[in-house]
Amino acid sequence: MSGVPVVVVGAGPVGLTAALLLARRGVDVVVLERHREPYRLPRAVHLDDEVHRVLQAAGVADALAPLTRPMAGLRLLDGGHRVLAEFRRAPDAGTNGWPQGSFVHQPDLEAVLADAVAADPRVDVRRGVEVTGLADDGAAVTVAARERATGEDRSVRAAAVLGCDGANSTVRDLLGARMRDLGRADRWLVLDVRSDRPLGLWPGVHQVCDPHRASTFMPVTGDRYRWEFRLLPGETAADLTAPDRLAGLRVPVADVEVLRAVEYTYRAQVADQWRAGRVLLAGDAAHLSPPFVGQGLGLGLRDVHQLAWKLAAVLDGTAPEELLDTYQAEREPHARALIRVALLLGGLMTGGGRGAAVARRAVLAVVRRIPAVARLATDSRTPPLRRGPLVERRGRAGRRLAGSLVPQPEVLVDGARCRLDDVLGDGEAELTPGLVVRRGGAEVRVEDPSGTLGTWLRGASVVVRPDRIVRSAR
Repeated sequence: MSGVPVVVVGAGPVGLTAALLLARRGVDVVVLERHREPYRLPRAVHLDDEVHRVLQAAGVADALAPLTRPMAGLRLLDGGHRVLAEFRRAPDAGTNGWPQGSFVHQPDLEAVLADAVAADPRVDVRRGVEVTGLADDGAAVTVAARERATGEDRSVRAAAVLGCDGANSTVRDLLGARMRDLGRADRWLVLDVRSDRPLGLWPGVHQVCDPHRASTFMPVTGDRYRWEFRLLPGETAADLTAPDRLAGLRVPVADVEVLRAVEYTYRAQVADQWRAGRVLLAGDAAHLSPPFVGQGLGLGLRDVHQLAWKLAAVLDGTAPEELLDTYQAEREPHARALIRVALLLGGLMTGGGRGAAVARRAVLAVVRRIPAVARLATDSRTPPLRRGPLVERRGRAGRRLAGSLVPQPEVLVDGARCRLDDVLGDGEAELTPGLVVRRGGAEVRVEDPSGTLGTWLRGASVVVRPDRIVRSAR
């Protein structure tokens, strides 16, 4: 549909990343955002190495990297802040070419994305515009929209619409989709602060496994820190934010400036419908996760990484419309799996009464000494995609590798160092045991000084999709 843009509703990290990924595939994009200015306070604070590859594909990872800080790992504490267990992560690049976990100040991420979008002539961001309706006539989708300040019509005719407009998604409501609960809602106080002097915290996540008052705290980036406290029944954020109450919760109130103190309800939900024709949902519009594995933002970025290449292929006529049927079929089970892991870990770390706390201490005293458990606790890998039309799990190699993400070590091409994703390119590629990349009729031989690829392949050849997922192996 030449000349008809894709409309992305929502200019948060998921929406702007979607716009960049589509633009890099030659698709014109109009982004509609109801707010005039970006939200200036932090929300998401964590990115894993898989998600960094999505930002790499969008062309912004290198600009963002200096603004992030590697996460040292996870400490589990009791109610007296004594260490029950510690699971460390190395600060250097891991299997995916980036640190396994990084802290980020979400406004920094959004600013980097906004700069990249502003420099891309294929992307037009229109702020202060509210979407009020969708009409699909079979040839295109008319997005009814108005300028919030003046009421002026800002309607757009779109080749497709991506609803990246968050937990209270207008697009989801217009689609008629409903959120389905996977677990109980959980009320927390979220406290973002800054300090002129370092607070001396260990540079990882601290999870207080106190059944009376579960909490989490961490240094984020620069002079920013975050505390989160589970609210008791009938309790409000105002009840906890008085200086004497915060001091009792071990927040160094004399040394910090409170930037934000809000009650936040963590939900575990998945939408029952992610697509109607050329209207699709992504990010928090499609699913909501508790924070215990730090995947709320990551799930949304994974959504649009997959959706961008599929939608671009449909729009340019190289793939049938049915390709879009695989989007929810692949992404929903993956999202559900991670949300359930978050629910499980949240319950194990913070649930139960005094008896559970005693049992947790005894169990952790044993398992923290088991290397396999420590590796599991620090592993950033997410579950492979299930078998389907685009994931062929046939044969021993296929069952082992198909649906998983290909590693991204630093490789050599003609003596020059580069990342593997840059060699794989934007389309489908084949990687052979001889470390030859075949793409678009061309062959590129790579050297892998780390030995990562050879160890992972174990003599197999793999076909890699544009989103770096292994389609098949033999």
